[in-house]
Amino acid sequence: MKPRPRPRRRWLAVLLASLMPWATALATDDTGDAITVANAFGATRIPATPQRIVTLYQGATDSAVALGITPVGVVDSWLEKPMYRYLRGALDGVEHVGLETQPNLEKVAWLDPDLIVATRFRHERVRPLLEKIAPTVATGSVFNFKATLRLIAEATGREARGRELLRAWDARVADFRRRIKDKLGDAWPQKAAVVRFKSDYVRIYSTGFAGSILDELGFEQPDTLLDQGWGMTLTSEENIPVLNADVIFVLLEPNDPAIARNYRHWTSHPLWQRLDAVRNERVYEVDAVNWLMGGGILAANAMLDDLYRYYGLDTPRPAMPASACTAGSAAPPDARDAESATC
Repeated sequence: MKPRPRPRRRWLAVLLASLMPWATALATDDTGDAITVANAFGATRIPATPQRIVTLYQGATDSAVALGITPVGVVDSWLEKPMYRYLRGALDGVEHVGLETQPNLEKVAWLDPDLIVATRFRHERVRPLLEKIAPTVATGSVFNFKATLRLIAEATGREARGRELLRAWDARVADFRRRIKDKLGDAWPQKAAVVRFKSDYVRIYSTGFAGSILDELGFEQPDTLLDQGWGMTLTSEENIPVLNADVIFVLLEPNDPAIARNYRHWTSHPLWQRLDAVRNERVYEVDAVNWLMGGGILAANAMLDDLYRYYGLDTPRPAMPASACTAGSAAPPDARDAESATC
């Protein structure tokens, strides 16, 4: 997709903003209808029907696609570069604007967006520059997929589609909780550990994307993680007992020999063999994109699909509601909150 020529005065405003205090930078003029959207950057006034959207973190890109939006710019994926396989069909030809942690603001500006979706967690430092380029809305974190979905839905006039996606999610969560309780009986709820192997250390997560979803589904935290904030980093095999849980979900990065070696080293240790999940054959190697990197409602549904499969439960319904937009489709950009709008 080729960016439109950028009005010279707005581009100069961006350049000048990088060279002088924000207060003296040139302002841009908004014309036409506008709405005000409350977000982590405050109350942002944006066009009523933004059509050129740049997403600066993975969960925002996922959520935009779920809502039937094709952004004009996205950041590179963490794995499966340049973009996760599950989003490639919907984002074919879309411009890339650098890394989530360091977006290329010049590329963003030349795309001439009328809405930027950021996160305070990643982009507070460059917020003044982003706001000189285009109206910018932000979430507080990168992993709260519901907050991201609601924010983008409100900002783009797709509230009805957002509500439908969340209703479908809530129905799946309720169904999973009922089915797993019926299957496991007194063995439910289970304590679940989300473990990520790196080349020279291991992390166990208690919060974040996967942790919040497991909590919503009724899983419990391992006793060792109580009051540990986001989780723990382990550097010695002597810490393996910290990983003890009823079930362990292992995040691995494919095609990384150093990580594979570290994983084999830890899992061959006698202390690993004593873990409850290992003795009961409940250690699952999961897709890091679904469980950690994707960060949006499409990835959340893929993670839930994994859990249905691991526990031998029948998946009761498609991850996406039949009337919702699916990857690769596009909804009319000028219809706000049209409950029956098709993609």
